[in-house]
Amino acid sequence: MAALSSNLLLVAFFLYLAATILFAVSLPGKNFRNKQGEIKNNKWGTYGFVASIIASLFSLGYFVTRWIAAGHAPVSNMFEYMTFLGIAIGIAFVILYMIYRTNVLGLFTMPVVMLMIAYASVFPREIAPLIPALQSNWLKIHVITVALGQGILAIGFAAGLIYLIRTIDFTKRNKKTVSLELIMYGLISTIGFILITNVFNMIGYEAEFSYINENGVEASIVYELPAIIGPNEGTLLTNDRLEPIINAPAIIRSDDLNTVLWSFFAGAILYVLIRSIARKRVAAIFQPLVKSISPQTIDEVSYRAIAIGFPVFALGGLIFAMIWAQIAWSRFWGWDPKEVWALITFLFYAAYLHLRLSKGWHGERSAWLGVIGFAIIMFNLVFVNLVIAGLHSYAG
Repeated sequence: MAALSSNLLLVAFFLYLAATILFAVSLPGKNFRNKQGEIKNNKWGTYGFVASIIASLFSLGYFVTRWIAAGHAPVSNMFEYMTFLGIAIGIAFVILYMIYRTNVLGLFTMPVVMLMIAYASVFPREIAPLIPALQSNWLKIHVITVALGQGILAIGFAAGLIYLIRTIDFTKRNKKTVSLELIMYGLISTIGFILITNVFNMIGYEAEFSYINENGVEASIVYELPAIIGPNEGTLLTNDRLEPIINAPAIIRSDDLNTVLWSFFAGAILYVLIRSIARKRVAAIFQPLVKSISPQTIDEVSYRAIAIGFPVFALGGLIFAMIWAQIAWSRFWGWDPKEVWALITFLFYAAYLHLRLSKGWHGERSAWLGVIGFAIIMFNLVFVNLVIAGLHSYAG
């Protein structure tokens, strides 16, 4: 059953890839215009939508079969959660596409789904028994609801990104173009993480350290990338491996922080390479693809996605989380790093809705907030979840 779930996920990944290609082909261009310059109706967008539906069905097949194989909801570690987040984004896209029929949203959303699945694949994929803290029905209630909410909010991010690429003038260097390039660099760094991790996995790189953990106990840790930053009071045990430049404090999960640093380094190389080949800003590369999109329509898509995703996230990320915390740890709130950042995420999106509905923040300002909000979500998932030691560290 576990092998079947992996095969279903692989098929879903390539179907998402096919949907991306079909949505790209569907975008208006000279091949789809008649002699009067009017856009001819083409079916490629419909084909892309069908491919995304089939991909979602296969990905749900993965989820169900892995649940059967594991005996519990497959959302208990980074591989399972990030994979389900990708699935949730795909499902949210299918629902919103049926309302707005915006092909360019598929072109930007399907790669995000693939990126999530590829990112998840870097983490250990073995099925393991749940630790005691996770042996509760609230695991599936809390975590699945959070992932669904974040998946819908991701559509708000994609639509906001499309709006910014569509409307910003890239011929000028200013805060807008620089900020948007930082967003693109972050996405490229995720690709860098996937590439650099797979490269060192293929060569079998490992470096073992002994160190003192946050409880003051000596332990060992294995790095799968050369150590830029080492563990607290660490001693390298493996011969012919690079010594770290600096050691991290005990509260930091140094191996994961080291991986994050390598991701930014690999992302920087990829970014410079893309800029050198294209001879323009990365975001500007995509602008010709979205020039026919109505800014008002894509702004509405972003708002609707966030308006739907926010209460779902609030329900799972705060209310259900506090109920489970009371059951597991006998307190509703403990200022754990993940709890703090879940609250920050909630407050940010609440501010987004307030500014949009009460202060008239539409268009560009709303798009920036949609993009920044999802960046906060990813910071919580990647940096806080992996690097900072806390009660949720088991998820790494």
